[in-house]
Amino acid sequence: MSKAEVFQLIQQYQTIIIHRHVRPDPDALGSQGGLAEIIRATFPEKDVYLVGGDDPSLTFLTEMDSIEDGMFENALVIVCDTANQARVDDQRYAKGDKIIKIDHHPNVDPYGDVRLVDTEASSTSELIYEFYTTFKEDGLKMTDEAARLIYAGIVGDTGRFLFPSATGKTFSYAAELVMYNFNRPALYDQLYTTEHEIARLKGYILQNFTVAETGLSTVKITKDILDEYNVTPRQTSALVGTLGDIDGVLAWAIFVEEEDQIRVRLRSKGPVVNEIAAKYNGGGHPMASGASVKTWADTDKVAADLNEVCIQYKKDQ
Repeated sequence: MSKAEVFQLIQQYQTIIIHRHVRPDPDALGSQGGLAEIIRATFPEKDVYLVGGDDPSLTFLTEMDSIEDGMFENALVIVCDTANQARVDDQRYAKGDKIIKIDHHPNVDPYGDVRLVDTEASSTSELIYEFYTTFKEDGLKMTDEAARLIYAGIVGDTGRFLFPSATGKTFSYAAELVMYNFNRPALYDQLYTTEHEIARLKGYILQNFTVAETGLSTVKITKDILDEYNVTPRQTSALVGTLGDIDGVLAWAIFVEEEDQIRVRLRSKGPVVNEIAAKYNGGGHPMASGASVKTWADTDKVAADLNEVCIQYKKDQ
């Protein structure tokens, strides 16, 4: 892990293209856009681009650029908040001259020529701010817009600072970021305003979840349910924390049927779930992970594995 190498490469290249993962969340966009703003403010002569698909619900944060394949030639590519290569949004990233990985997930896929990975960081946005603080005496510049984006990423990945990943350092950085000139109440409104359809689906989840004696809670959302509530599979990500507020729940899984697979969203208050996610074509953090399976029978296997993890966790307490 070398911040100095990252800084040197940013100084060296004229064209810098910044990627993040598919199905972006606030941390993916906050780190991607925040880093771009810092580079543009510091090196206005450089060509800096953001690539990936736009998520209409998050374009209030930042929007992507459209660039030709030839732009990747002799370009520095930076991939933010993406643990493995398969999840990089816009696979042209591999065409770059040099590739930097900046991430806070477990480094299970150590791709790239240079890697800045810190699993102790609350978010990749926190890592971007720390990168700025390391080199601000060397000329890196922070802007109001960069601060807004980075703050949004930290807020998103810490669940408004409620998750255990929010450390003293996280709060210290947040305190510095809010000193910049951006509309924090408006940002919170944009991040957390709930659409009517999502609110109604939340009601369905709260009426149909199950809780085992072990503390495992699950709920299944089929295509028919999604159609009934007029919600897309992607929109259900806003509801992933719903079951965590229920008394007695230690770990939970939300299974969402998509066109060709069933999305598995795993969360926990203690039991480690990322190893189970890895078993089912996924991965992530110890207490916040994702996976995918093909059939509803497979979801029962995921639930059985989660149940065992909860049992062991209780024994170890």
